[in-house]
Amino acid sequence: MRPSKRLDKIPPYLFAQLERKIAEKKAAGIDVISLGIGDPDTPTYAPIVAAMQQAVADPGTHQYPSNRGRDDFRAAVAAFYDRRFGVTLDPATEVMPAIGAKECIFNLNLAFLDPEDIALASDPGYPVYTGGPLLAGASAVLMPLKPELGFAPDLDAISEADAKRAKLMFINYPNNPTGAIVPDGFFEQVVAFAKQHDILVVHDNAYSETTYDGYVAPSFLATPGAKEVGVEVFSLSKGYNMTGWRSAVIVGNADALAAYWKLKSNVDSGNFEAVQLATIEALSPEVDAEVAKMNEVYARRRDLVVDALAKAGVDVRAPKGTIYVWAPVPAGYESAAAYCEHVLEEAAVVISPGGAYGASGEGFFRISLTTPDDRLAEAVERIRRLG
Repeated sequence: MRPSKRLDKIPPYLFAQLERKIAEKKAAGIDVISLGIGDPDTPTYAPIVAAMQQAVADPGTHQYPSNRGRDDFRAAVAAFYDRRFGVTLDPATEVMPAIGAKECIFNLNLAFLDPEDIALASDPGYPVYTGGPLLAGASAVLMPLKPELGFAPDLDAISEADAKRAKLMFINYPNNPTGAIVPDGFFEQVVAFAKQHDILVVHDNAYSETTYDGYVAPSFLATPGAKEVGVEVFSLSKGYNMTGWRSAVIVGNADALAAYWKLKSNVDSGNFEAVQLATIEALSPEVDAEVAKMNEVYARRRDLVVDALAKAGVDVRAPKGTIYVWAPVPAGYESAAAYCEHVLEEAAVVISPGGAYGASGEGFFRISLTTPDDRLAEAVERIRRLG
């Protein structure tokens, strides 16, 4: 048996490694609390579940779906984008379902990259931004997210040679893993850069519905000219507690969506229609109150974590978005991985080393807020006692 050589180019997937470590500790009888993986711990909202139950019982949803999605699904997405972001979308050409953001982002690499091409990837960032290009036979060039720029990349630092070879750019705000919100004017800079160099921008919009302190996250597509150069991947996983449902949508540039569909129609058979019908319910105004309640829970947990870390001497800022707290590693550790290993071994708490999300994440660690309040409080107290 000889696996493809392309698999040698990518490291083991971060979250698969975390799951293995957790399983090993628990098998040894250790009470491990995981703050590593961003998987909501509360159920999917009841109206969504009810819509799914009804749809599953309908035999009309049991056959092959269309890769382009149901007409009512695409219309619902367009209505949501108009209501939520003030973005007008053509349901026929600018909206398409995806089997989760991960699948969508990876397939965009296959659809747009040839071996000599590169993708510009936020660093630190979601691992698929760098693994996807490698599996597509291309390569990724990292765009370091600068703390002094509000965790945005310096586009002027991208070499002319890299800009000429780039066909994709991956950005993500509110940002995973840093929790940063998009700095004023950054989306406008991205549009200008993409137009100048003929690059397709992919905005990973996974956390726009999870925000705090009155902040309302914008869509990249609301930026003038963005639809000419970009697409946006909107995921329902985090904001709607639907990680296991694998429901997302890609919207924006019609030509880009046509290319994506050409590849997708040869790779999968589309989203289960019952999931599409449940997603229609999720995007309805009636579910907005459920999202707001969930954000109150996350805000409370965020404050708990930030306060505990501050008492432990960690200089951390409360994020205005995402389900993560991004914090600097305390002095005295040679790397983020070393600190996270120390926390795991001495406190039985799993946190994510920043370096696992890219070289520019070194010196930081990430805590996920997707843990019940009492366990989260116990975990941060264990970390605080470490000093």
